Amino acid sequence: MPRLIEPRTLKGFRDYPPELALPRERLMEQARRVFRSYGFAPIDTPALEYAEILLGKLDPNAEIQRQLYRFRDHGGRDVALRFDLTVPLARFAAQHVGPNPGQIPAPFKRYHIGPVWRGENPQAGRFREFVQCDFDTIGTRAAAADIEIALVIQDLLSDLGFERFEIRVNHRQILGGILAAFGAAERATPVLTALDKLAKQGRDAVLDELSRAGLAAQSAEDLVRSVETRGSNDEILRFVAERFGQPAETQEALARLRELFAVAAAIGLPAERLRLDLATCRGLDYYTGIVFETVLTDLPAIGSVCSGGRYDDLAGLYTKQSLPGVGASLGLDRLLAAMEALDLLPASSAPAPVLIVQFEAQRLAEYHRLARAIRAVGIGAEVYPECRKIGAQLSYAERKGCRAAVIAGPDELAAGTCKLKDLTARSEHVVSQPELPAAVIALLARESA
Repeated sequence: MPRLIEPRTLKGFRDYPPELALPRERLMEQARRVFRSYGFAPIDTPALEYAEILLGKLDPNAEIQRQLYRFRDHGGRDVALRFDLTVPLARFAAQHVGPNPGQIPAPFKRYHIGPVWRGENPQAGRFREFVQCDFDTIGTRAAAADIEIALVIQDLLSDLGFERFEIRVNHRQILGGILAAFGAAERATPVLTALDKLAKQGRDAVLDELSRAGLAAQSAEDLVRSVETRGSNDEILRFVAERFGQPAETQEALARLRELFAVAAAIGLPAERLRLDLATCRGLDYYTGIVFETVLTDLPAIGSVCSGGRYDDLAGLYTKQSLPGVGASLGLDRLLAAMEALDLLPASSAPAPVLIVQFEAQRLAEYHRLARAIRAVGIGAEVYPECRKIGAQLSYAERKGCRAAVIAGPDELAAGTCKLKDLTARSEHVVSQPELPAAVIALLARESA
């Protein structure tokens, strides 16, 4: 007898059984609806790219360099699995977006849902393979595009059922002015990488990392104290303007943030929904303007569930055409883990909430006729594939998460009726077959109330 191979998954990877895969798909469907409501169109790109495509904009010492799944393919090419969907978008835009016939016109608004891979240390809600839901606008530097990304984040989280969350915003040009004031501009990459860990690792760890990056102890302390500044958005804007607002780039950044907060207030977003946080900087090197991170108020330890920002120079690696962009990414698997932790996932995992019990194999066509009548009103129904005892079939339905069962034996079929069983209330009643779809709708409506 051959040796059995132990069934197992790699560290940092996971399976998704139906009770997780179904909510995951529903999240994707809800995200697609929000994206399309703003005019974003779908695209897809290969999971595998040339390594130089993915790494061209990154500092050689950037943390993502150590997290990349990189290898030589069978043709000897240096390739890597994508670590996000933004860099492939920049390559895609350079190939396909432009003013010529056959090209996609700019501004180009796209969304992309797909898996990405990072060899980082697995922890709660963080895996080495995970799905991102990205939405970006390419081909404009307008502040209106930045503002729209913030509004999409707001609608995404609200539509997914979250009421308590905070969108933290900052601007790379503000960070640049702060770094310059403390003599850290020449060390921007390691300094921003360190500051990006402030919420997760605390100030002592960040101060230690800033010291290793070459900052004097007092400069590091003053820098951290500055980005830890708290207050209302207006108070923090005034603080930045007074302390670091001399450079024209900083003044421009302040103006763009003021416009964002003004629009958010004018359309009725809660005041606490958008918060200026000077420690929010995003670790990736390609961001050049506004940056976003979204934190769940009831589960901050899980980290940002929707992050992004402006990257005006990224496509410049692949084309001379100017293709500035701004966007964000919804961390689907991290969000799913958060919904698990907050008990926000629906109890039922059945894709079809109704099971048709099979009594006699020769009556299979009639059972499928009943199922099709239920599906015709938009409700999923499945026919049990074997003639087994009713108890076994009902047990299967309950274990699978079905909410109703249709029982039609020879007597019911002869009379043109069937029994509709509520598997939650454990009650049943007889309905005529023409009335079955309406009765199922009513039963499911009661269960959802």
